Amino acid sequence: MTRIIAVKPVGEGWSVQADAFDSEMMFLSGAKAEAAARRLAKTLARNGESSEIHIFLRDGALAGQFAVRANLALTG
Repeated sequence: MTRIIAVKPVGEGWSVQADAFDSEMMFLSGAKAEAAARRLAKTLARNGESSEIHIFLRDGALAGQFAVRANLALTG
């Protein structure tokens, strides 16, 4: 199963939400939110889970999408 990690604008800041977790992380900068999403995806990959990072613009449009594959060599 591929996990979805979304980086979205919220008010004056940015949130990182993942279907793997109930809570969200909040950031003042979109760059910091994207960096946190990438770190989360790498952690999931080390634990054998693939993920996709979806980054949204302030107008709601999808700005980019990145796939991170599970690192099965570390889990097997």
